[in-house]
Amino acid sequence: MNMDINGLGLIAALTAFLSIWLGHVSVRKVEAHTVHLWKPTLIAIALGLAFEIASLLVASRALSLVFGILGVTLLWDAFEIQRQAQRVRKGHAPANPANPRHASMLAEPDAHAIPFDLLNRDPVGRKVDADEAFELIEVRSK
Repeated sequence: MNMDINGLGLIAALTAFLSIWLGHVSVRKVEAHTVHLWKPTLIAIALGLAFEIASLLVASRALSLVFGILGVTLLWDAFEIQRQAQRVRKGHAPANPANPRHASMLAEPDAHAIPFDLLNRDPVGRKVDADEAFELIEVRSK
């Protein structure tokens, strides 16, 4: 019995993991520092479509797989850039006061946007009420 090793599964797994990780980090950074989100959104869409076309045209199965995964990830990231902006507006992700778009969100009268990360805190080992929670976050963010 002759067994050939097929590395496509490993290539797919590594490509998916790395592209999703890089996409997640990039979406957060791009959204936090970009004033006009349509530019990076269009770039992600264009690159995603280019990778998808390349995945159809390349002869190598491994390269086709890598291009296909990268293309879909970039297309999803274009969507996520817009969703990240909504998460910032709702206070589910930290706003960057140095970004004029975020500064206007923070200045809105009924603003939910916050300039600090609610997850960036040390647990105190007991339940806390909302006021104490914000005190703990404010102490840490100074």
